[in-house]
Amino acid sequence: MIKRFLIRHKLPLTGLVTGAGAGWLYWNQIGCITGTCAITSNPFNSTVYGALVGWLLFSSFKKETKKNTY
Repeated sequence: MIKRFLIRHKLPLTGLVTGAGAGWLYWNQIGCITGTCAITSNPFNSTVYGALVGWLLFSSFKKETKKNTY
């Protein structure tokens, strides 16, 4: 059951991991100097935001399959 979920959602999950890594990398390399930025001042916020954007971006490329109902 979990294996089927992973295979079915392979592309969005790849986007989730890629986005989380990119969010953390953005926080680590650029971040927020003053500490008042809502997203980039905290590594957790930046990572979660990156994961969400990655999931949404990669899932937009997922092809929907139509089932025949006849």
